[in-house]
Amino acid sequence: MPYEPPTHTVERSLRATTGAKIIAGVDEVGRGAWAGPVTVCAAVTGLRRPPEGLTDSKLITPKRRAVLAAELDRWVTCHALGHASPEEIDDLGMTAALRLAAVRALDGLPVRPDAVILDGKHDYLGAPWRVRTVIKGDQSCIAVAAASVIAKVRRDALMAELGLEAAAFEPYAFADNAGYPSPVHKAALHELGPTPFHRLSWAYLDAMPRWRHLKKVRLPVETAALESGGQLGFDF
Repeated sequence: MPYEPPTHTVERSLRATTGAKIIAGVDEVGRGAWAGPVTVCAAVTGLRRPPEGLTDSKLITPKRRAVLAAELDRWVTCHALGHASPEEIDDLGMTAALRLAAVRALDGLPVRPDAVILDGKHDYLGAPWRVRTVIKGDQSCIAVAAASVIAKVRRDALMAELGLEAAAFEPYAFADNAGYPSPVHKAALHELGPTPFHRLSWAYLDAMPRWRHLKKVRLPVETAALESGGQLGFDF
């Protein structure tokens, strides 16, 4: 299906209206997976012409994504990845875990961005970052599209490596499904139960009587904040 290539329109608007000079595009991958981390990439691209075919990673074949990610590694001004582990997702909830991963990515850049273009309609990042949310930003904004491709390729590779750590993890086929609920993944879960890489607070365990006792109940935000002395460090 034909698609419009991404542009620097949002970046130019931010430069004109806020005076921002360094702008990072931010995108996540792994939000809907049952296993593995949620991964966020922050990419700074400037206003240069991107590699041919850049768009939302979901619109690109795996083979082309891998080639494009290698090109982007050389092309972007800089980029960094941040991860939030399954345990952090279980303990904090997805919104706070996304923020944690995004802050780790942004803090990993060699320069601090003046502004951030965040894919989607919800600002899970918040203060002190200056954020512009863009629905389908991974299709329309060059920096976000670059972050989308890099994040997807790197997380897929990470999940493939996890699947090779031990023979016991092979039935889950993480190299093929990246932790998402494919039929093979579901069948392995029903038969063998969750691995150390699975998110144990998620509802899929409710449908697995043999393993339901492993489900982790996450404390409400207010209770968790009280028990930690209000030191979670996240803006919920």
